[in-house]
Amino acid sequence: MVAQAARERRAETGREENRRWSQRVTETSHALDLEPGVFTWKDPKRIALSLKRSAEASTLRKAPPFRSAMSMLNFYINRAGRNGGAFR
Repeated sequence: MVAQAARERRAETGREENRRWSQRVTETSHALDLEPGVFTWKDPKRIALSLKRSAEASTLRKAPPFRSAMSMLNFYINRAGRNGGAFR
């Protein structure tokens, strides 16, 4: 009953459609073409080098390469939550 009330409140405020926006961004954004599973790797240096390569190779990014790579890293860290992957 409580879960149903919460769903109804989200629907009333328009939040239901925005609930998984970060997943949509991750799946549909092509600003940086990341290597598959890059954030599951255990070596932070390897992750950083991959982000750097992706940012420098991208022709779709709007910011300088370093800023694009840092933005993608920050996006992942902010949404990783308890499942921090390589950042635990």
